[in-house]
Amino acid sequence: MAGSEVKVLGTWASPFALRIHIALGIKSVTYEWVEENLEAKSQLLLESNPINKQVPVLIHHHKPICESLAILQYIDEAWPSAPSILPSDPYHRAVARFWAAYIDHKWFTWLKGVASAEGAEAKKAALDQVREGLVVVEEAFGKCSKGKDFFSGDRIGYLDIVLGCFLGWLYVAEKRNDVKLLDEEKMPGLAAWAIKFCLDGAVKDVMPDKDELLDYANMVFQAMAKAKLNAPPNN
Repeated sequence: MAGSEVKVLGTWASPFALRIHIALGIKSVTYEWVEENLEAKSQLLLESNPINKQVPVLIHHHKPICESLAILQYIDEAWPSAPSILPSDPYHRAVARFWAAYIDHKWFTWLKGVASAEGAEAKKAALDQVREGLVVVEEAFGKCSKGKDFFSGDRIGYLDIVLGCFLGWLYVAEKRNDVKLLDEEKMPGLAAWAIKFCLDGAVKDVMPDKDELLDYANMVFQAMAKAKLNAPPNN
């Protein structure tokens, strides 16, 4: 299906922008990718998302749509004839939205907290919280998938995209802290799902290389640590 006048503003390392890559791929929509530099944001980004000034932004027929979850829902409705992303049943759609909010506003917040935790005890507590959250999502996966490969059943859908976009950053957290967070013994369903998700045709060609993501994360965190070290003391 032709993607007339479709642009995506994003960055290669953004898990939220990755969601848009995957969703448009599922819908077979062609689009122009605009790589943003968040240190020097383009005028197009500032005009398209003047409130948050963040990526991703989908521009369709010159109209901007912001925030990744809203964009996913827009894509599903704007291209309805292609495979659905959200469940068709209202109850299952509401359940998917509930778990998407949990993943974004709770679990991913905990994952980000690992990087900022200072000291061994704080770091361990942050990692434990991430693991506990994954156990909760493992239970949700069992209920949503009903024994099939994905949250959405036989193929990837809304919740698969929402959680799957964070797999690269989960790998980064594991490598930087020398731990295993997605434990095959405690979370066998999610562990198997993660492999299948990354191999899916809509995902494998747009998922950032995990070791390149690790190198990028190391560079960013080193720059942050240096800036903190050089910051003037508080009076």
